[in-house]
Amino acid sequence: MAQNVETWGPGLHEAAPDGFRGAFRTDLLARALYAEGAGIARCMPSAVAAPVDTEDAALLMRWAKSAGTALIPRGSGSGMAAGAVGAHVVVDLSRLLALSPVDVSARRVVAGVGVTRGAVDAAARAVGLRFPVDPSSSAFCTVGGMTATNAAGARSLRFGTMRPWVRGIQAVFDDGSVAWVRRGERWPTEIPAVARLERALREIEGGVPRASLHHAGVRKESSGYGVAPALETGDLVDLLVGSEGTLALFTAVELDLIPVAGATATLLVTFASLESASACAVAAGAAGVSACELLDRTFLDVAERGGDTGISKNAEAVLLIEVEGESTEDCASYVANMVRTCRSYGANDVQSADSPAAEKELWTLRHAASPILSQLAPRLRSMQFIEDGCVPPDRFPEYVRGVRNALRRHETLGVIFGHAGDAHAHVNPLVDTMAHNWRHTVSLLLHDVCDLTARLGGTLAGEHGDGRLRAPLLDSVWGLEARAAFAQVKAAGDPSGVLNPGCKIAGEDAEPFGMLRHDPEALTLPAQAEALLREIERTRGWARFRLDLLDAG
Repeated sequence: MAQNVETWGPGLHEAAPDGFRGAFRTDLLARALYAEGAGIARCMPSAVAAPVDTEDAALLMRWAKSAGTALIPRGSGSGMAAGAVGAHVVVDLSRLLALSPVDVSARRVVAGVGVTRGAVDAAARAVGLRFPVDPSSSAFCTVGGMTATNAAGARSLRFGTMRPWVRGIQAVFDDGSVAWVRRGERWPTEIPAVARLERALREIEGGVPRASLHHAGVRKESSGYGVAPALETGDLVDLLVGSEGTLALFTAVELDLIPVAGATATLLVTFASLESASACAVAAGAAGVSACELLDRTFLDVAERGGDTGISKNAEAVLLIEVEGESTEDCASYVANMVRTCRSYGANDVQSADSPAAEKELWTLRHAASPILSQLAPRLRSMQFIEDGCVPPDRFPEYVRGVRNALRRHETLGVIFGHAGDAHAHVNPLVDTMAHNWRHTVSLLLHDVCDLTARLGGTLAGEHGDGRLRAPLLDSVWGLEARAAFAQVKAAGDPSGVLNPGCKIAGEDAEPFGMLRHDPEALTLPAQAEALLREIERTRGWARFRLDLLDAG
């Protein structure tokens, strides 16, 4: 639905809160730079605030609660589910860049939430360690955003999602109280919000079947609140991870690290059918590979716009499989076993690489299409609205086949790729926004894929979170008891609605397509802001501080 107002209008706030030391902007250009993220949403915030430290964030929280306004936490803005885009005060936390020396003996590091995952991993590798959770956005996604969404990445097959790697979180709760919440330590129940959350979890534990709070067999989950893992471990950290800024502002995280791999090797495997590749991916995951990525024919066609990929035109799908071992000999044995497995599933061609340079060259293909997809305007727009589904591994071939059938049924091109070993696919429909009734087609496609995901026992959000995009859709994959439990958690942590309202728990009459930036009828942004946003998108410069870009321009 296009936005139905004449102008963007002025911001609602005249000046920064008393004592706030960070940037606070209400001018149209500054607000416009935060009207979009990497996903499909466009919505003008009422103001932009960039705190300089935890105390600044706490002051902002107290001000917002007393003023009756709401805060939308944001890192680099690279999230896909519109959790960091909305009509309230956007809080840019990307300037919280403190990074402690790595504690080598404990294998831990403390990072401000604005530090990128790539920077954390580089600091760890300098002392022989690494941070194993690695989204494809590693160069620009922040560890705060990763913690907020329970992010994952290509190597979640071996290392899982963000949640188990977060040792502690420095959090600002709804009244401005600040506390470190750490694993194995008592909950700081002297803070009212924490006391309410503890009480809510006790009530949920006594009245809601545990089985209703998770999707059985699904390997990755960033939909809903982490009630099930929190009940299992008794740690508040597990509830906060994946809460998408709806229970607290995060200002720093303590992360666990592991030693660097002794050796790795990568296979690039082509298949004549997408179904064979999907089935092989599930087998590879069960065999313990560290990564298994799927690229379908449409993805390969798009990637070839950037140059020859070297992939046969007869290939309907490609798997990129990474194995890891203590030595090159371990990897060589592992590779030989995986080659046999791939051949047994009908692989046409298998290439292998065991040097860092050769592996990097193979993995370049995985990252080739995204920048090209974003440049298909004006007729075809890559619209990521069914891009995070995850199902039990034995249902993955059926899921991929069902998505393809839905795209075909609604006469829509779509690129399918993602973490096939986890049975987790990213789908980018390519939509002609000039076509008659395109919004109706998109809506039908969305609901068809939601129904498919539910029928297969899956989740709508494997690693990107619910945001505002999926919050109105949760009734398709979560039962009444789970949704009531999630609402109870939100009410306990944020009874006044100051923290990211409409994210995770949908507001009344919310719908997924209320603020599409691709809509030809969407309100235009100021030309300078539009140019800067398209430059960020083209160069994938999400980690650049937007107010600096504006001032430099």
